[in-house]
Amino acid sequence: MLGKIILGLIVAVAGAIITIKAEWIYQNFGGIPSAEKYLGTEGGSRLAYKLIGVLISIIGFMIVTNLINVVLLAFFNAFFGGLAK
Repeated sequence: MLGKIILGLIVAVAGAIITIKAEWIYQNFGGIPSAEKYLGTEGGSRLAYKLIGVLISIIGFMIVTNLINVVLLAFFNAFFGGLAK
C-alpha cells in the first residue's frame, strides 16, 4: 500500500512538472504538428504539453487513491464488452 502511495505521488509530481515546464519542453523537444493544427496556431503544442501533464497528474492521484483499477476496468468493459467480468 505504501508503495502505491509513493508511486502515485511521484507520477503526480512528474505531471505537475510537465505542466509547469511546458514552455521549456516546447523549446527543447519542439512542437506537435497535430496539436498546432487542432488546438491553436502558436499555442497548440504548449496547450497539448499542459494537457498531458494534467492527465499524468490525475493518473498519479488515481494511483494514490487506488481508483486506477476501477477506471481501467470500466474502460476495458466499455470498449471490449465484458472481458474483465
